[in-house]
Amino acid sequence: MKKNTPINKKLYANIQSIIEASKNAVSRAVNTVMVKAYWEIGREIFEEEQKGKNRADYGAYIVESLSKQLTNDYGKGFSLTNLKQMRQFYVQFPIGQTLSGQLSWSHYLILSKIEDKKARQFYMKECANSKWSVRELERQVASLLFERLALSKNKK
Repeated sequence: MKKNTPINKKLYANIQSIIEASKNAVSRAVNTVMVKAYWEIGREIFEEEQKGKNRADYGAYIVESLSKQLTNDYGKGFSLTNLKQMRQFYVQFPIGQTLSGQLSWSHYLILSKIEDKKARQFYMKECANSKWSVRELERQVASLLFERLALSKNKK
């Protein structure tokens, strides 16, 4: 076999396409599993704190202790802040089936901060349908897109 055999450009492009599609599929799969795991961690924390009550009596202590142990066992990623965000994620999205596999954990962190449920649902749908990046979602939320659209509908 010759060392400098020219590569069939169409063959190379097809193989490149397969590799890129596979890398994207792996990334989406990992993201989906990670988001689901964070939702389940948030649910576990919430349920342990609440124990059937409307308000937790000692939730902060549970999360703090849990953070220390998880960080010790699994490394960074389970800080007190992160665990609180996972809990908040569950509280804002209590029905796990409504989560979109198209959105990343970073998307959900932004969405979890939106108090108005209708606005949160709007941004979630628009983000998934329009394939917004995290930066674009932040920009749309900051520009009050939902509120502006609601005002324009009220004028009509």
